[in-house]
Amino acid sequence: MFEMRGGEKLLEADPATLPPDGHIVFIGRITSPWTTREDCPKNMRTAAETGQPAQITIDAPYREGLAGLERASHVIILSWLHHAPRNLIVQKPRHAAEAKGVFGLRSPARPNPIGLHVARLVAVDVATGRIELNAIDALDGTPIIDIKPYFASVDAVPEATVTGRDER
Repeated sequence: MFEMRGGEKLLEADPATLPPDGHIVFIGRITSPWTTREDCPKNMRTAAETGQPAQITIDAPYREGLAGLERASHVIILSWLHHAPRNLIVQKPRHAAEAKGVFGLRSPARPNPIGLHVARLVAVDVATGRIELNAIDALDGTPIIDIKPYFASVDAVPEATVTGRDER
């Protein structure tokens, strides 16, 4: 799914082959209209602009953890981008003139391919574990690591910038 570009570098050991040390469990899965990397929106803004809703289904043992989530207008979703390579440490995005380290990029290819999504919450059904979202920028079947309510009062940083980008 990922091709090597000039200037990119791989890690000596692929993190996917190392013994686990975090004991992370998946608590559910995303249902989205996106089945290929090429079709999947590259960010949440683009995903929302498609008008395509998405769902998350939380596995039965974790459903009680959804109680109270309906109070939030938006949620932070942590996903495991299971199709992404884990051994790429320097990448050259198509749109960039020079290669950058993975920690300076939002690419899914990274040692621990954790996705971060902030989505508008449409509905929560604790009994079925179904969470409806306005959109998601992740492939259908993507595993979920965690869900948290988004608090604009502490999560938004209006003065944040990234040098070389013309947005706030």
